[in-house]
Amino acid sequence: MALMDTATLARFEAGRDRLASLAYRLLGSAADAEDVVQDAFLRWQAADRERIEVPEAWLTKVVTNLALDRLRSARARHERAVGAWMPEPLLDGDPMLGPADTVEQRESVTLAVLTLMERLSPVERAVYVLREAFSYPHAEIAEILDISESASQQHAHRARRHLAAGRAVERVDRTAARRIAKAFLDAASSGHTERLVALLTTDATAVSDGLLGLSPRLVHLSRPEQIAAMTRAALKPTAAKHKLVGGHPAIHAAVVNGSPALVFALADRVVSVAVLDVRDDKVATIHGMASPTRLARLAKQWQRHPHDAPLIESW
Repeated sequence: MALMDTATLARFEAGRDRLASLAYRLLGSAADAEDVVQDAFLRWQAADRERIEVPEAWLTKVVTNLALDRLRSARARHERAVGAWMPEPLLDGDPMLGPADTVEQRESVTLAVLTLMERLSPVERAVYVLREAFSYPHAEIAEILDISESASQQHAHRARRHLAAGRAVERVDRTAARRIAKAFLDAASSGHTERLVALLTTDATAVSDGLLGLSPRLVHLSRPEQIAAMTRAALKPTAAKHKLVGGHPAIHAAVVNGSPALVFALADRVVSVAVLDVRDDKVATIHGMASPTRLARLAKQWQRHPHDAPLIESW
């Protein structure tokens, strides 16, 4: 194993956030992305670095292929096949969200696009992320993935076609997120289902991992009236729910993966999150998450950073 001096370690650390954001987009999992970057560090540590002409390119190739190995693994295929997979959410400002200078970079990290990327083959997914989110030319993508340049172009074309439906989601700032989250919360707690239906697109969908993330399979809904009824029931406070979560959480507005979100928190402990993907000023998709594992990184970020006053002090 080659010894690693301070400058060589610093070079890796300088690129860690970029590598993590690449792995997150490829995998949709913050925990898996962290593991991949750590594996890449161990390979960097063991490599003959004098023979590595462009460290950034070398590390990008290693991380991409480690992520592809995970996507192809039996565990990943099983988790996705049984309907238990959903992207891990990230709080606004998390460095793992990576670059957000272009529309393509912002779109590539929304929960809608991360979910739609499940339709892609691992190679299509890698080409799309490298091209759209990191602006790699097809010649370099071909080198990273050991494919031809024309194959890279074909994979990119197919990926864009598959993802077209999820690319219209609107990214919001904190002010807009609070306004949308408050309107949604007010409608959901009003007792009038039609108010909530009016905030949803006609093709709205919702997916949830159940209270406390205990559902063995994700719950999917695809009709606005059904979504409104479920949301009203889910947001109605009861003694049983308070017992399960351990108290009366506050409800905050936040930005998660570029979309408005409701965060239920007991002091600094995040209990659940509902992410609202917006299209044409209406809610197109709701992702409800309560699994402590799925919310682990978001919960840590929530504890580390200040957040706005709650929309509701005690739910």
